[in-house]
Amino acid sequence: MKYIKQFGIILTISFIGELCNQMIPLPVPASIYGLVILFAGLLLGWVKLDSVKETGKFLIEIMPLMFIPAAVGLLESWGVLQPIFVPVITITLLTTILVMVAAGRVTQFVIRMEGRAGKKASGSGKKGGRARKDPGVEKEGTKEMDGERGGCE
Repeated sequence: MKYIKQFGIILTISFIGELCNQMIPLPVPASIYGLVILFAGLLLGWVKLDSVKETGKFLIEIMPLMFIPAAVGLLESWGVLQPIFVPVITITLLTTILVMVAAGRVTQFVIRMEGRAGKKASGSGKKGGRARKDPGVEKEGTKEMDGERGGCE
């Protein structure tokens, strides 16, 4: 019964997203409206995490099954896709690499900025000295940190 209630909450929010899609004249998919509404509800406390957590985990676990109809649709429209296959694959590969590089650079920048902020907060005003390692970064990858993350379930 708990799962039916949780699924009902998620479906109700999805339905509200569908209504927003029909009423608001913006080119935003209904699913995005639903996600934003659920996110806002969780942040504002209107929806408790415990009231959707287990069903949300289940839906994430079965997500690969949701791509089967889309893959079948691509196979059925092979005649239309065949002439543009090479450009689509090229663009997909290039943009994937670009996104990976950009994400890596942003992550490196954020880590450096956190290191500088920690250095200023610690009061080490030496010029030309070596930067000390952040103890939190040092633990990354150790069993102690992996245990805090929870690991794979």
